[in-house]
Amino acid sequence: MKKNVKYTGKVIDVLFPNKGIVETEEGTAVVKGTILGQTVSFAVKRNRPDRHSEGRLIEVVERSPLETAEGCPHFGVCGGCSYQTLPYEEQLKTKERQVKKLMDNVISRYPGSALDNWFEGIIPSPVSEQYRNKMEFSFGNEVIDGPLELGMHKAGRFNDVVSVPECQIVDADFRLILTKTHEFFKERNIPFFRRSVQEGYLRHLLVRKGTNTGEMIVDIVTSSNMSEEQAKPLLDEYVDMLKSLELKGELVGILHSVTDGIGDVIDGGNTELLDGRDYFYDELLGLRFKITPFSFFQTNTLGAEVLYKKAREYALSGNDGSEKGIIYDLYSGTGTIAQMMAAVASKVVGIEIVEEAVEAAKINAKLNGLENTEFLAGDVLKCLDEVKEKPDLIIMDPPRAGAAPKALQKILDYGVNRIVYISCKATSLAVDLETILTSGYKIEKVSCVDMFPATNGVETVVLLSKGTIPSKKVKVEFSLEGMNTDGFKDGATYDEITKWVQDKYGFHVTNLNIAQVKQKHGIIERENYNKPKSENSRQPGCPEKKVKAIEEAFKHFNMI
Repeated sequence: MKKNVKYTGKVIDVLFPNKGIVETEEGTAVVKGTILGQTVSFAVKRNRPDRHSEGRLIEVVERSPLETAEGCPHFGVCGGCSYQTLPYEEQLKTKERQVKKLMDNVISRYPGSALDNWFEGIIPSPVSEQYRNKMEFSFGNEVIDGPLELGMHKAGRFNDVVSVPECQIVDADFRLILTKTHEFFKERNIPFFRRSVQEGYLRHLLVRKGTNTGEMIVDIVTSSNMSEEQAKPLLDEYVDMLKSLELKGELVGILHSVTDGIGDVIDGGNTELLDGRDYFYDELLGLRFKITPFSFFQTNTLGAEVLYKKAREYALSGNDGSEKGIIYDLYSGTGTIAQMMAAVASKVVGIEIVEEAVEAAKINAKLNGLENTEFLAGDVLKCLDEVKEKPDLIIMDPPRAGAAPKALQKILDYGVNRIVYISCKATSLAVDLETILTSGYKIEKVSCVDMFPATNGVETVVLLSKGTIPSKKVKVEFSLEGMNTDGFKDGATYDEITKWVQDKYGFHVTNLNIAQVKQKHGIIERENYNKPKSENSRQPGCPEKKVKAIEEAFKHFNMI
């Protein structure tokens, strides 16, 4: 297939995330943003000898037979949603099929890496419209020198912005704030920020709302290309306008953030409070959360309740609740998972790189009366070294790119029996699973949770275990009376003790270390076992942390 040449073909398969395999008379190509059964035209962007060509979607020539739903008025122009013309049941089937195929590809390369009946399908979102509690809108224009727009990036055109006043994945309050903000700045001829020349003022509009409380905050994000004398009266008018709106929810805070970064992201920059407070509250699974403008909180609150219930179910798999251990909540955001697990743990340690989110997590834990949680701010790789308590269970919810390789290896080195991995991007999950499965873990259960209706996004929850975890505990009573117990002497081999310490504490102990601790506790060694070659030989002492670890192993094997 020739580069930059237009081709027409039919979508015969769709891979995660929404990568259509288009078959033409000249060959096949991968074209993003397509739906199974569509006939599309595309231009080839690049050819790869070892795989399909890659194409850019030009037009949907003929809709798929699956597309029987009406999209919102902005569908096809706005790049925010791709599945609106699919009935919701078909959206679920599409996402389920894509994730299952992705997981099958991983498992096929590692025979025996998954238990029977490992895939549990997809759980729908409780609501499929007006579900988002957070939106980041952009200022820009749709065409060069066109009027000011405020909305989403145009499909396939990252530098172009289209207004979306009738967006269906947010509620009426979002739409009203969006529309009135657009009108306010358009009437005053305030220019948007052009990153290429570092000119202009308006950048983004951030709106967040508590689904279960109705509390809202608004943050207008600008550059610094306006003097304080000009900006202050403008922003004062903007605040008055927002406060005059008749909203179903309650507007509790209005903020102004200034950033001159070249990236098209909302990073907080220098933020000032214009009115009210710089946080709002929401509730999730009976817990109350204080949420700041830039801290992570799942964008679908009702869907998050479903997601976290599934994660908790997996975390407690094989545990009737009587065993309370140390739980790590890695990439913990505002500590939602940590607080959800606090009741079934002796302690939960959360680690998150965003300091603002960590501070919010600490406040939330106090707000909910939880005293067995600890939150650390920093990179997971570095912060793990600061935690003294070793985990019995690890729950991880890394960013879209997955866990950093060194951090993932350090997580695996703890050797915990169960890991619950929550992923918002299944392709990143698949990459991490390659490492996890080679470390001795098996996939016990996988479930998808649809957190993003009308889009190609989906959350995936995986339960990973070392060996098979029994679904039920069986209590067996027996007596040693009359039995020959000679075989129970010593309790465990050196190799078994070494492995137990490695799995539990993540470091290696030598046979000499074990022999020294045996001697300390009066456990008789076989003659000449581990004795020095010379009576005068000096043997290194066993470090205290290794002594304690070996003693715990002895207790585990009923040796002391």
